[in-house]
Amino acid sequence: MILKTNKPKYTQIIDAAVNVIAENGYHASQVSKIAKKAGVADGTIYLYFKNKEDILVSLFQEKMGIFIEKIEKEINDVDDAEKKLGILIKMHFNQLAENHDLAIVTQLELRQSNIALRLKINEILKKYLKIIDEIIDAGINQGVFRKELNPRLARQMIFGTIDEIATNWVMKDQKYNVVKQADEVHELIIQGLSSNVD
Repeated sequence: MILKTNKPKYTQIIDAAVNVIAENGYHASQVSKIAKKAGVADGTIYLYFKNKEDILVSLFQEKMGIFIEKIEKEINDVDDAEKKLGILIKMHFNQLAENHDLAIVTQLELRQSNIALRLKINEILKKYLKIIDEIIDAGINQGVFRKELNPRLARQMIFGTIDEIATNWVMKDQKYNVVKQADEVHELIIQGLSSNVD
């Protein structure tokens, strides 16, 4: 991305890209379609983004950045690791349920086979995964999660479970309320992490 000084226009293009990519798929979403949806000239897009791939990466970076800020704000004053995890799961599902187009883009269209693109997406995800790591560490230190827990494996299990449930929901055309599953998902994950195992 080349410039972000005109934030309203940048945000306009990002939001238009979410709609266009959700509707047409990443490969069929020409820059001209995104420009038209955003109400800007095709050339204006290139003042902010290098190419279509840059739009996709920037879109994820922008939306994930906002989401991470929200999570950090919500869990900042919560000490209990189990409660922190419950908040994170509920907020993850809420974020997708509130914006169906964004759910399609993040759960389906971001899963491109392009290795360079995947690496960029993984880089953006690191901050979110770090929050999960901190929750796991807190749980181990509080004695609510098993001391012998493999933190990396636990993080993969937590993120993988949340991500798979979200993807399944999108694949089924979002026909049911995914947010209602948050408590059950939380309970199942906690059972796997808990130090209170008979």
